[in-house]
Amino acid sequence: MSGICEGRVVAVTGAGRGLGRAHALAFAAEGARVVVNDLGVGLDGTPGADSPAARVAAEIRAAGGEAVAHGADIATPEGAASLVRTALDTYGRFDTLVNNAGFLRDRMLVNLGEDDWDAVLRVHLKGHFLPLRHAAAHWRAETRAGRRPAARIVNTTSGAGLLGSAGQGNYSAAKAGIAALTLVAAAELGRYGVQVNAIAPAARTRMTEHTFADAMAPPASGFDAMAPENVSPLVVWLGSAASEGATGRVFETAGGRITVMEGWHPGPTTDKGTRLTPEEAGETARALLAAARDPEPVYGAR
Repeated sequence: MSGICEGRVVAVTGAGRGLGRAHALAFAAEGARVVVNDLGVGLDGTPGADSPAARVAAEIRAAGGEAVAHGADIATPEGAASLVRTALDTYGRFDTLVNNAGFLRDRMLVNLGEDDWDAVLRVHLKGHFLPLRHAAAHWRAETRAGRRPAARIVNTTSGAGLLGSAGQGNYSAAKAGIAALTLVAAAELGRYGVQVNAIAPAARTRMTEHTFADAMAPPASGFDAMAPENVSPLVVWLGSAASEGATGRVFETAGGRITVMEGWHPGPTTDKGTRLTPEEAGETARALLAAARDPEPVYGAR
C-alpha cells in the first residue's frame, strides 16, 4: 500500500469500533502500520466478551496492510507505556498517536454519581494524558539523540466539550479538558517535532446513536453524512507529515464539513483603574454583557 502515511507507524486508541475503527482502516489504506488499541468494553465501560482490536487488526491485514492488536487499558501508566512499546517493538518506530478511546455514563447533574464522574473523566481525560505523555517522552528522547521526528498527536474532543451538553456534565468536562490539554501539549512539544491537534467529530457511533437517533439514521440513498468514515480523512491528514505547520488547533468535522474552532477570545472589556464596588462591578458587567455576543446554546437546552 502507498499513500500519505507510507512508512509511518500509528497507534489508535479505542479502535475496535466506530470512529476508532474507521481511523485505523483509513491510516492503513494510506500506507501506515497500525497499532489497534481497544479494551473491548461496553458503551458504559464495563468489560466485554470479545476482542474488537484483534478483529480490526485482522481486517487490515486481510486487505494487505500491517497491524497489531493491543488490548491494554491506556488509562493506566502501564497500559499507556505498553502502547508505545508495542509500536516500537513491533515496527521499530512510532510516528502518530490518535487518542480516541472513551465511553458514556450520562446523567443530569443532580443524579450524577461520583463513580460515574470519575469513570468518564478517567477514560477520556486521563486516557488522553497518559498515552500522550509516554509518546512525548519517546519523541523527546529521539530529538535529544539527534533524530528529530515528524510526530503527530490527534486528540478527540467534542461539541459537548466546546459548548456543553445537558445530561453530560462528566463527558462535557472531560472533553473540555482535552481541548485545553491539546493547546498546552502543542505549545510544549513543538520543540521536539511534535504537532498536536484535536477534532470534535459528529458521526454515528455507539456513543451517539441514542442521543441523535433521528438525525443520525442512515439515508435510504445518497451521501451518508453521519458515517464515521467521513471523519477519518482529516484525522489521517493531521497524523501525516503532510500536515506540517498545523498545530494547536481544534477542528469540528462531520460529513464533508470541516470547521476550525476559534475558542475563547476576549470580548467587551473596561478598566476603571482601581477597585470596583460590588454595585459598580454589577453595573459594569451588565453593560459588557449587553455589548457581548450571545453564547452558543448548550446541546440539549435549545
